[in-house]
Amino acid sequence: MHPALEALQLQTRRTFLSSAALATLLGESARGEEVKPAPVAKAKRVIYLFQSGGPSHLDLFDHKPELAKRFAENLPDSIRKGQRLTGMTATQETFPVAPSKYKFQRHGKSGAWISELLPHTASVADELCFIKSLNTEAINHDPAITFCQTGAQLAGRPSFGSWISYGLGSVNKDLPAFVVLISQGSGNPTDQPLYDRLWGSGFLPSRFQGVKFRSQGDPVLFLSNPDGVSSEDRRKLLDDLAKLNAMKQEQTGDLEIATRTAQYEMAFRMQKSVPELTDLSKETESTFKLYGDDAKKPGTFAANCLLARRLVERDVRFVQLYHRGWDQHVNLPKQIEAQCQDTDRASAALITDLKARGLLKDTLVVWGGEFGRTVYSQGRLTKENYGRDHHPRCFTVWLAGGGIKPGVTFGETDDYGYNVAKDGVHVHDLNATLLHCLGIDHEKLTFKYQGRYFRLTDVHGQVVKDVLN
Repeated sequence: MHPALEALQLQTRRTFLSSAALATLLGESARGEEVKPAPVAKAKRVIYLFQSGGPSHLDLFDHKPELAKRFAENLPDSIRKGQRLTGMTATQETFPVAPSKYKFQRHGKSGAWISELLPHTASVADELCFIKSLNTEAINHDPAITFCQTGAQLAGRPSFGSWISYGLGSVNKDLPAFVVLISQGSGNPTDQPLYDRLWGSGFLPSRFQGVKFRSQGDPVLFLSNPDGVSSEDRRKLLDDLAKLNAMKQEQTGDLEIATRTAQYEMAFRMQKSVPELTDLSKETESTFKLYGDDAKKPGTFAANCLLARRLVERDVRFVQLYHRGWDQHVNLPKQIEAQCQDTDRASAALITDLKARGLLKDTLVVWGGEFGRTVYSQGRLTKENYGRDHHPRCFTVWLAGGGIKPGVTFGETDDYGYNVAKDGVHVHDLNATLLHCLGIDHEKLTFKYQGRYFRLTDVHGQVVKDVLN
């Protein structure tokens, strides 16, 4: 496409909202003022707590007490139905049923079933909406994570946060619209890698990609001025560079020139905003007590949850947390206990903290991974130890906040927690629902690339109205 036509396309792209058009170019107001979503929007921002590796729904949320009677029985073919298996278990001669060793109880007025592994999450059960029938086609980590985050198993599409940044723009002119925070769980220190393309902008202009904050050194690489360069010197350099870039853009119509200029300006403003953001010294002791001692340790899940709250306080649109360590093929009990120790308290604290500050009502919080785990054991099975393989047919996520009905459980799985029994929710349905909470019609948030219009939900997806407030 000719650069000038691409520029025109971007200028006219904001017709995707059902009841109101947004009127800023490149996703951010030139004056830094708020870009308002459609009036139907219940959420203004998102915190996505992505649990990378595939948490076991059977050990955390999907209570199947009858499985205790079927311990070590071979999973019936009528249940497995010839499902595609991974290379880790495809050669197993049997598929022994492995009931969860953990106790479950109902919690709150909603009566949500939650494992003893998650006592803090249980304490906020009435704020949460559990979807127990999520499903996907992807059976291995990278395509499954890519699918959850971009709507396609193959790399190259824009990430969820990039779509939101592109569609709704930025409210805070001194911070990126899309920020990424990563933590390594203690459950499995050799877990699957996370690639920068998971928060990339794909074929959207590169200014919409996520900005990854680091836990050591400068929070953002290359943000500090080089030795001998003052802030005043940098300001003069950027002013001169902007003039040259404007001349070049006028000649070519290349949008990436405007992107680079905007990124330089954002980096200059972030030299002040980011150190203030990441300085937790003014947080109260009661806050650290709420989130736990790990919140004082940079790079932990707890510290990132606290940073997420600080980011949405400053109106960052999309905060993406990735917590690695949930890929538990063997020694699942030992590993999942460590993961829950890492994440349970901080997840619940984030919900409590957001609600206390009046932020939960318009902040959408998502907790979940790329798939669940099998009911059958991978490898040797004992009463106290087992492993579980990847399982895309059904798994659990929870939602809270802006536009989501609290204290409900939606969807059911069969007696083995292996297949959806009622009200299946595909990943595209979930993403359509999250976009709806933000006031976006998922069929209309599109971008034309290589001759067709793309969207986060591809050509699929239905809003799950029963979970909406």
